[in-house]
Amino acid sequence: MGTNFGIDLTALLQWNQFTVDLVSFVVKFAILAGGLLQIPPVMVWVERRVPALMQRRRGPNRVGFFKWRLYGLLQSLADTIKLIFKEEVVPDGAHRVFYHLAPVFCVFPAFLIACAIPYGPDLRIFGYTIPLSVVRVDVGFLFIFAISSLAVYGVSLAGWASNNKYSLLGSLRASAQMISYEIPLGMSLLPIVLIYGTLDLGKIVEAQSSFFKWGAFTAPFSLLLFVICMFAETNRAPFDLAEGESELVAGFHTEYNSAKFAAFFLGEYVSMFVLSALASTVFFGGWQVPFVPYESLVAMLGSPNIAAIIGVLMLLLKSTFFMWLYIWVRWTLPRFRYDQLMSLGWKFMLPIGLANVVGTAVVLAVLRFK
Repeated sequence: MGTNFGIDLTALLQWNQFTVDLVSFVVKFAILAGGLLQIPPVMVWVERRVPALMQRRRGPNRVGFFKWRLYGLLQSLADTIKLIFKEEVVPDGAHRVFYHLAPVFCVFPAFLIACAIPYGPDLRIFGYTIPLSVVRVDVGFLFIFAISSLAVYGVSLAGWASNNKYSLLGSLRASAQMISYEIPLGMSLLPIVLIYGTLDLGKIVEAQSSFFKWGAFTAPFSLLLFVICMFAETNRAPFDLAEGESELVAGFHTEYNSAKFAAFFLGEYVSMFVLSALASTVFFGGWQVPFVPYESLVAMLGSPNIAAIIGVLMLLLKSTFFMWLYIWVRWTLPRFRYDQLMSLGWKFMLPIGLANVVGTAVVLAVLRFK
């Protein structure tokens, strides 16, 4: 009775670790997906209320719960219910397979990239280490750029499959814009790789333990380039030419309605959050608390898990700043002309990005080999 009945304890422990990894993956993905699905309704409400406050008007404030209007917070819920149950109309002559696939290509890459962001330091639960990213990728940047390029297919397919010339023109504009600004976006992050010596986003955050080691201080030109490319990659004002209502009705998604129309907005807002979280991770220390190193925070709180929760909240706070920046810029700057947009990308952003990479490499070589 005192034997182990022939059970290999080593194999059992490996199975337990595998089970923990599997369960934690499912739980983390469910929490992340649930959180990402809440971004569009909240951001739609914020994009209505914040500009209203800026312009000294009320904005949506009627829809509420019985006598409680809740500052119009339930307006987005009402819009979501309307879009879900609204009748879907597919235009005549549309390529139905690609017409239905286009919103998937816009939503899927954004959700997949969000899985690679390190949202906090590792948790320690019952002796097991659980990373606070859905998947830990050693080549984080390469994974993000590879997956983000798939979003171009969604925009292109939406315009082409709709059998609408305005949609096709909007998709061509959007594709050219996204491809053009992917190059300086990648170049803006190359100095970060050179400075911290890794592609792993988690290690980059750990290397920014000191406030003045943040990427915003070590690579300020990269931050400027990245922020500009953020707006172009998500088709946000002043680079919203792909959806210029005054010129193209609604751009590549003119012929979409009901839930598929909402899916395009879901992909756009999730992409905004992903780029905001990436900017916070690379340039502002990610989950690191300013002026308080992680080891000091753990010693102060007496628990690494509490410190991890604070780290998650810190990353979300930094990401919220960039989401607010999206709104601020949209209601402040006028839309660029298309020739201005392309000239900025190819004639200014690209040369500055190249000079930034070369300059960073030269400075690092001088500092390390002098």
